Parts: sequence; C-alpha cells; structure tokens
Amino acid sequence: MPTPSPADLPIRRLTRRDLIACADLSEDRGWPREEHKWGLLLTAGKGYGIDDPGGGLVSACVVTEYGPYGEPELGAIGMVLVAERHARQGIGRRLMQHVVAAMGTTPLTLHATPNGRPLYEELGFKVSGEAEMVRGHFTPHGPEPEVATRAATAEDLAAIIQLDEEVFGTDRTSIITRLPAFSDQLRVAEENGRIIGYAAAWPNMDTHVVGPLIARDTEAAKALLASLAAHTDRPLRTDIDVRHGELLAWVKERGLAQLGLNAVMTYGTAELPGDWTRRFAPLTVAAG
Repeated sequence: MPTPSPADLPIRRLTRRDLIACADLSEDRGWPREEHKWGLLLTAGKGYGIDDPGGGLVSACVVTEYGPYGEPELGAIGMVLVAERHARQGIGRRLMQHVVAAMGTTPLTLHATPNGRPLYEELGFKVSGEAEMVRGHFTPHGPEPEVATRAATAEDLAAIIQLDEEVFGTDRTSIITRLPAFSDQLRVAEENGRIIGYAAAWPNMDTHVVGPLIARDTEAAKALLASLAAHTDRPLRTDIDVRHGELLAWVKERGLAQLGLNAVMTYGTAELPGDWTRRFAPLTVAAG
C-alpha cells in the first residue's frame, strides 16, 4: 500500500501523551527539546498535530485560549513546527489554516521568527509589535532597585490573577494558577502591602526563563528581575517588549545579550488588549 502524502494526513488534537513526540519534533528542527514547556502547553492549551505514518509527528502547534471558559477572548498560537523531512510542502500553512478556522472569530496572536513571518502574513496576520530575546548570566551592577520584592505565597494568588487580568486584558486564570508548580520561583513586588507586580522564573534546559513579567513601572520590573536572578545560578532568558527600552538597556548592562528579535503578530484585532506599559515579558512566546 502506498504511503499517503502528508498533505492528505488528518490533523488531530494532541494531548500530554504526545509530549515526547513533540519534543522529538523540536529537536528535529534544531530547537531545544523543552519538555517542561511542552508539558504546560499541552495541558493548559490545545495541541494540534499530524501523525507521521513512519512514527512521530509531521507537524504540531499549540493554541492557548484566554477569557471565559468556552468563550475565549484571545488565542495565543505557538510551537508551530514541521519536521525537516516534510518542510516546504505547505504542511505548516495547512495546519495554521486549520487552527485559524477552528478558532472562528476569536482574535489570535503569535510571536513570529523572521523565517515564519512571511507565512503568517500570507494568512492575514499583521505585525503589532516586537519582542527582543535576551540571555545571559545576570551580574548586579550599580544601585539596586528600591522596590520591595518577596516570594509569593498561596494567599497572593488571587491578587496576582486580578493584576494579570487587568494588565493582560483578559482572564488567564487557567495558566496563572499553574505557575506555582511550573516555575522554580514566583515573586511579587509590593508597595504599602499592595502587590504592584509579579514575575516567575521557570526552568528550560540550562536556563531560567523569566516570564510573565508584569509590573507597575520599570523600577518594579527591574526589582523583580534582580530578585529572581539573585536566587539562581543559571543564565536568565526572557523576551522583552522593545517599547521597554530602559529595561532592555538595564539588563544588557548586567550581562544579558540579544539572541534575536521576533515580531508580535495579531489576527482579527489591530493590537493586543490590556496595558502594554505594565506588560514587560510574556510567560513564553508560545503562550503570550
């Protein structure tokens, strides 16, 4: 029996049982395996993929929905991958078309690499911003930020969720409630007993990724970053909205260097909801 063409293979929903196959697909494309991140995305989001008759996956991606249950107000698309042996055959376009159709009228967002951006533009996504990926060992330098920070407690979770919804522009309870277990550190910035920012650092291969990073202002964002760095020996990695130029300059003075620039793109909306002035970095570019 002839092997079916990848163009004819069915698209199915992925689950956490597909974690190893997704990590294998990442590795096939030269990405880190990122099993910890895949586990979160496949649990909190909706995975879509195409099985390879020879084993593994031809393609995969994940959509994380935000807003009221069953009535999402925003969908974040990430981890769009096609196996190297099946590249340049229109499979990524077909998978993306399927996801866009499945999401109906829900506005969508994603972070696009320079290589992926042309496909997303063909599908109708528009550039609405840019994020700079930085990485390195954080070295304290100069005066420390004066904003008070501390480790978050269970009692802080309701306030964190409320602040996150205010800044992000829609409810992310389904993923924020997973942060205490997913991250190695979850810290808050406080003023007069009120939480004015929060940030997490979660393990990803040999680094700690800082995200989300939400803060009242740049000084609070600096304090949160510095406090996270003080509690790890790993390099830090994060993706900072380029409009936060002061924070980017500050982290570069302390040892982090640019790895790349990704376009923030939207579909069905001209720009992301919420307050970008307090949104410094996403949880992960794959989930917004």
